[in-house]
Parts: sequence; structure tokens; C-alpha cells
Amino acid sequence: MKKLLIVLLIILPFIRCVAQRLISDEAVTNQQQRMVFKQWDRDKFTPKPGFLGLNPNYWLTWALHPNYPKTDLRPLGPLGPQTQRLGLVLAMASSTSRQRLHSDTLKTQALIKASAYSGLLSDLDPLWQLYYRQEFASLLNGNQQEDLTGIHGREKQYLISSGIYEWYRSETGNLSQRLEITRKTTLERGERLLAYQRLLMEYRAVESAWSEKKRLAWKYLSISDARPGAGQSGVGMRTKGEGDIEIADRILKHSKL
Repeated sequence: MKKLLIVLLIILPFIRCVAQRLISDEAVTNQQQRMVFKQWDRDKFTPKPGFLGLNPNYWLTWALHPNYPKTDLRPLGPLGPQTQRLGLVLAMASSTSRQRLHSDTLKTQALIKASAYSGLLSDLDPLWQLYYRQEFASLLNGNQQEDLTGIHGREKQYLISSGIYEWYRSETGNLSQRLEITRKTTLERGERLLAYQRLLMEYRAVESAWSEKKRLAWKYLSISDARPGAGQSGVGMRTKGEGDIEIADRILKHSKL
């Protein structure tokens, strides 16, 4: 007995012991092929109905779900869930791309409009560069000493003492402030250009009046020199706080009847 056990132990490793057996089921194979890569073929569903539909295995298998062979259940079939999911993913990607393009277009248009309205970029306007900057050059770079350049001493003293020069400096200062506000304020380009034009017309009117007053200063001084008493008496000159009645009384008082 002992020898028999020893012989069995020696022979046992060389004996092939099969614990599992490979089963080839045609139905399982067809189902795997249908669900993975092949066409949903109704003719490959087994068991078959048989002669006159008398195969009992057919009825036992498909009686509870007769529509199964007719319904394509492949995930990647024409109407499969994975096909629908991939279609939705592609549709969402296309929609996202269109939305991104639309938002980029809106961003570009907004930047263009903002640059046209913004006062920070008003100096880049072609019309300002080519025309208005040259017209407002003396106003932008004004110097109080240059305003009285070329005027003799007496005329300069007269313009300063009479308040004409102070009036001119006040008017040009106001125009300069308004021009600076117009340049820096957020406005539509057309409104900004119209404001430039209005300021330019007012500036030209002030410059014209200032030039005329400078031109007539020597004439007033000549008349004052010819009539020394006129400047001292101050007849007909309005004083501060004096009304029309007081002026008329003063003129009548100094008149020679």
C-alpha cells in the first residue's frame, strides 16, 4: 500500500487534470459579435423556430420577450445610447464653438466702440491729429508772456490796468478747461467733434476781439494824450456799482452848457 501511494504521487504531476471545459455556444458568440462590432442580424438568433414554429426551445427562450430580436440594442448602433451620447457631445462642442466665436465678436465690437467713445484715446482721432490740434495749439500751449509779445510798454500797461488782459486770460482759461474736459470725457466721436468745432468758433471770436483791442489800444492812448483832461475827469466812464442814472447825472454835471 505504501508503495502504491508513492507511485501515485510520482505519476500525479504528469497526469493532466482538466477542471474546466471550453464551451462554444453559438448563441453567446452571436450575441457578443452583435453587441461589439457586427450588424444586428435577426437570422442569427438561436434557437430557431423550427418547422412550423414547433421548436419548444424557441418558445421557451423568446416567448417572454418576442421583440428582442427586432430591437437593435448595440450601444454604438444607429440609435444606440453611446451613439446618441457622442452625437450630443459633438453638438455641444459645436454650440460651444459658436458661442465662443459670438462672444469674441462681441468683445471685439465692444472694444472698437469703447475706443471710439473713450476719452483716453481721443488724441488718436485722425481729425484731431490733422486739424484741431493745430488750431488749438496756442490754447493748449498758452503762455501769459507770449500774449503781450510785440506790445509797447504804454499799451501793455493800458491793457493790464484796464482789465482787458485779465478778461482775455479768463476767457482763454475757460476755453482751455472746456477743451480738456471735452478731450477726456467719454463721448461719441461725432459729439466730440461738434464740441471741438463750437470751442474753435468761440476761441476764434475771443482771439479776434483780443487782436482788435490790442490794435485799438494805441488809438485810445493817442486820444488820451490829445485830451489830457479826459483821462482825469473820467466823464462817461462807468465805475463799479454805478447805475445808468448816476452816470447821466455825472455827465450832466461835467458838461459845459
